[in-house]
Amino acid sequence: MPGPSGGLFHHVELWVDDLTVAAEQWAPVLLALGCVPFQQWEAGRSWRLGDGYLVIEQSPALRPGGHDRLRAGLNHLAVHGSRAAVGAALAAGWTLRVDTGETVHLVDRQGFELEVVCG
Repeated sequence: MPGPSGGLFHHVELWVDDLTVAAEQWAPVLLALGCVPFQQWEAGRSWRLGDGYLVIEQSPALRPGGHDRLRAGLNHLAVHGSRAAVGAALAAGWTLRVDTGETVHLVDRQGFELEVVCG
């Protein structure tokens, strides 16, 4: 059976309540992590790094209620990064949740948590 060609994930898709807010917060961080804009459509955006990409989408099929990282589902997304990416996140309005020195946990305005591993 053939294995993955360029990493474990093909893509990760986050459904958001407000695409405008999500794009304003995620774009600077993803650019600082070395991602490049990949796709754009009325309800979504994506950024690519290598063979994988991250999608944020305000889907018309989205159920109301918002994201809660403490419910079943995605708790957080962890990425290899740098203090520059953390700075970009904070400048874009992310909230610092935990900074252990090696990892920084950030939360966006819609409740998504991003862990940046800086080591």
